[in-house]
Amino acid sequence: RAERTTLRIFNTKGQLVKTLVDAELAAGAHSAVWDGRDENGSPLGSGIYFYRLKSGARSETRRMVMIK
Repeated sequence: RAERTTLRIFNTKGQLVKTLVDAELAAGAHSAVWDGRDENGSPLGSGIYFYRLKSGARSETRRMVMIK
């Protein structure tokens, strides 16, 4: 079923660096691409980042490594 979904990227300090998705999405598979830039369009450095995916009552946070 359709639910409000957010996909956000955080740095290791827990600061929000980019919101990729903030919308009501229909059921099914979806994809999003992060270009390594913050909300202002400035490029971020290589390192560890976290993404948090929330959809309805579910929430998942995972670690990722950006290598340039």
